[in-house]
Amino acid sequence: MSNKRKEWLLNIATNRWQLNRPKYVGKVAEEIRQCSPKKLEDWIEYYREKVRPNKYEDMRKHIPELTIDHYLELLGLELCKRIHENIRKEIESITDEDCVSYIRELVFNRTFQGYIREKQTVYQRLEDMLGVKIEPAPDIWDRKYNIDFYIKCKNGIIGLQIKPITYQQTPQVHNWRSWLKASHERFKREVGGEVFVIFSVKKDKGVKYIYNEDELVESIRKAMILSGGPA
Repeated sequence: MSNKRKEWLLNIATNRWQLNRPKYVGKVAEEIRQCSPKKLEDWIEYYREKVRPNKYEDMRKHIPELTIDHYLELLGLELCKRIHENIRKEIESITDEDCVSYIRELVFNRTFQGYIREKQTVYQRLEDMLGVKIEPAPDIWDRKYNIDFYIKCKNGIIGLQIKPITYQQTPQVHNWRSWLKASHERFKREVGGEVFVIFSVKKDKGVKYIYNEDELVESIRKAMILSGGPA
């Protein structure tokens, strides 16, 4: 097994049994800032002298001579023991059917559920910012006009389409609007109301935001006023 694969497996196991929690290794994120090390050796020395995880202190009650280095060695051996006693058996129990089902679940169900959750999060944020009730569009509007949600006004309907995209796709926003223009103009003629495309952008580490949020919200507010205000 390559070192990279070993590290991946060790990371999974460590997280599973939470051996990287403060109880076992101390509040390392806080401690290293307190230390402000210039080089690795500074941090190692500080950790040995200053950091005292709760588990280490508990063990010292029974083994007073226990050093922090010996404690970390015992922690590593405990991790190895759990891997051999648990993960090996679990891996051997996984079948072809399990793997096929998981891949299908990942590609279909989880991807779709994540997509829907993102849309719901965006429209709930718009509800808060606009101070109005945003309704899910009828299925026929979705199919015929590419409308996901709508705002009911006194003199018309404002359609909303939420389009989750990645940060790398933001330069293509004008292309998306062009592709959707025909169906949205048809909505305006047949139903009566402006349509706004809301781009939900996903950046690195899952951070999400609405593209041109302030400008978009202001445009929707103006459209609501022209349509007589919310019903």
